[in-house]
Amino acid sequence: MNGREHIKIDAGNYQRGKLKGRKPTSAQLCKHRDGNYYIHIQIKDSAPTPIKSNNVIGVDFGRRDIAVTSNGDKWDGKQINDVRDKFSRVRASLQKKATKGTRSTRRRARQILKRLSGKERRFQQWLNHNISKSIIQSALKNHAVVAIEDLTGIRERTLQLPRSKTERRRSNSWSFYQLRSFLEYKGIQFGVEVIAVPPAWTSQTCHQCLHIGLRSDKRFKCINEACSWSGDADFNGSKNIAAIGVNLVNSPRGSNCLCCVLSVDSSGLLKAHTVPDRGSVWVVYF
Repeated sequence: MNGREHIKIDAGNYQRGKLKGRKPTSAQLCKHRDGNYYIHIQIKDSAPTPIKSNNVIGVDFGRRDIAVTSNGDKWDGKQINDVRDKFSRVRASLQKKATKGTRSTRRRARQILKRLSGKERRFQQWLNHNISKSIIQSALKNHAVVAIEDLTGIRERTLQLPRSKTERRRSNSWSFYQLRSFLEYKGIQFGVEVIAVPPAWTSQTCHQCLHIGLRSDKRFKCINEACSWSGDADFNGSKNIAAIGVNLVNSPRGSNCLCCVLSVDSSGLLKAHTVPDRGSVWVVYF
């Protein structure tokens, strides 16, 4: 090139709509892996004022169900788990061929590995974008705040338990933090407040009477005879997360929601009681 070159930008309607009426602050020209050049344009925009509301939508994260809200919305994780397992098997097979096959087989295996690189990650990213968008749009429609679980350090805690190689891989590929970050930035973009609450005991406490119950796989059953509620454990957890969120919104210093009395019986199990007694332990969220 001799001097400056003026190159016309090939932008779609979506990009033109984003740029319309805004002044770009910077731009970066990048060459992608496909050999094409793309320009990344940065624009500055003011965020709307967050919604102030006592209505809170609780979101429970999980691996079997990616997200379950207190409104009853649910996103099944079977599809992404099947995709991860499939790509894991394909990668293992191709990596074996890339090291032990013939010369042409090794070359072909490396080409396929390069082509598949990032495909699983992009699918997970697309899925998290759709889930987070649906949750934020629901919050906008209901004029609500979104409360999510603060799962910081969960991988370190779960990996301490004896698990198979497959379970460790599935746990490490769980992209809950990406979903959380998508919810946070979309919340800022649309003026929806997103708060993180401690997840302890939310899946083991009945949202109806706040007593500790029994959770078996995906089912929860309250052992309080006056309540006896039973149902989906993740939905129950999302209800508790919403309840903690309501208390945090109304009492920013902390929440005394989900406090109950625990005592140890002869078998060593923790059981809930309606009144405090000697030797009991109070479980309180702050």
